[in-house]
Amino acid sequence: METHFDALESEHERVDRAKLVADLKVVMHDLEEMMKSTAGDMSDKAKELRARLTASLANAKAACGRLEEKAIAGAKVADKVIRDHPYESIGIAFGVGLLIGVLVTRK
Repeated sequence: METHFDALESEHERVDRAKLVADLKVVMHDLEEMMKSTAGDMSDKAKELRARLTASLANAKAACGRLEEKAIAGAKVADKVIRDHPYESIGIAFGVGLLIGVLVTRK
């Protein structure tokens, strides 16, 4: 199924998301490098810290993968619903926009 959400997303949002993903990858890479550089340290505290960091890194990678999968699945579902019910989608978007406009302009 083809999605067209890239056209709906602003350039600023794409840059922010890309920067966030890039920053997360840099942090994970730096953490991996730090763990490699301290591999020779044999103290018990260092071993415990390495084990906790390894577990945290694995959890972070898994969570990042799950979030990405959920985002893609959500975008596909939303795309399908909008394509199946275009007029209803437009009506709902108009209604929500009107409600937000009324609430914002209220004193």
